[in-house]
Amino acid sequence: MEEQTAVSVTEITRQIKQSLETRYPRVWVQGELSNVKFHTSGHLYFTLKDEGAQISGVMWRSRVQTLRSQLQDGMKVTVRGAITVYPPRGAYQIDAEHIQPSGLGELQARFEALKRKLAAEGLFDTARKRVLPEFPESIGIITSETGAALHDMITVFARRMPSVELVVLPVRVQGTGAAKEIAAALADMNAFGGVNLIIVGRGGGSLEDLWAFNEEEVARAIAASRLPVVSAVGHEVDVTIADFVADLRAPTPTAAAELVVRDRRELLEVLANMWYTTRRRTEEVLRAERDHLHQLSGSYALNRPRDLLREYLQRMDEHTRALEVSAGHFLRHRQESTATLAGKLSALHPKNVLKRGFAIVRARDGVRTRADEVVEGESARIEFHDGSVAAHLEKRL
Repeated sequence: MEEQTAVSVTEITRQIKQSLETRYPRVWVQGELSNVKFHTSGHLYFTLKDEGAQISGVMWRSRVQTLRSQLQDGMKVTVRGAITVYPPRGAYQIDAEHIQPSGLGELQARFEALKRKLAAEGLFDTARKRVLPEFPESIGIITSETGAALHDMITVFARRMPSVELVVLPVRVQGTGAAKEIAAALADMNAFGGVNLIIVGRGGGSLEDLWAFNEEEVARAIAASRLPVVSAVGHEVDVTIADFVADLRAPTPTAAAELVVRDRRELLEVLANMWYTTRRRTEEVLRAERDHLHQLSGSYALNRPRDLLREYLQRMDEHTRALEVSAGHFLRHRQESTATLAGKLSALHPKNVLKRGFAIVRARDGVRTRADEVVEGESARIEFHDGSVAAHLEKRL
């Protein structure tokens, strides 16, 4: 027997792993799911098979969270991922990035196309979103009358706010004609006018099951509603066109009921706190006013008002006398100042000045106040305090 160079199991497995993973970094594989298991770690394990073969598969937790459909045994799917080798078992598997039920590629393309169209028209804009009433008295519900969603919402309303009125319009939520019924129910609820807001939705399901809420006529009926609309379709991971157009998107029907009404017990607690705060503040004000009144009741002014009045009158008399004295001094000072000024003015009067021996020489063109102003030979009048005389000025000396 010819000797051969042997390799270890680990080495041959490593070579196979390198070869397969290099050749198949990304593949699309169609088949039927079996042995679907969601592990407690959050990872998904499954087998993908057809008539002639099968391959194991794994999807890690971070990607499981992005799944848009509920996976189950027997479902036809298309898996996108990479071929990898798991050395401990010497088995190859597909490391799944995305799992899509078969036949949904066209639906997904229609979804994206309608989403782009309505977004371009502004139907998703935040500015057009209507504000939900804080305390609705009546709520319209559009959903299947046989589904768990209606029962769950009624249970929440009965617990949180039993006084709220519920108006239910039952419709088909999947299958042929479902979208038309939902759109018509939205129009009827607006025409009815007896509710404050509308919840439209259903429980979870596959993309095909939820498709009625991706139809254009439903989206436009929500946009045309004059009443605020809350979409409550499927589970938290399910997103529909109706969610984008609605005024509020609730992750589930149960969550929708919790979002649109306040819990009665919470409101009662708030009212109780307000009552307690108001009562405490009122008692504080009354206590302060009572203390102030007590202080006033013991004051001198309230106990002996006549004595207080006499004291004020006495003070008024004293102020009056002081004012009279001050006014007298002021008037005497003014009189003395006036007399002094009068004496000065009298002494400076022209007639009184002339009495002291002065005279005024008046020529034809005015009074002569200096000798060099006299024109020799001119006539003048000399005024004294008791009369005047005519004079002829011959020359200056």
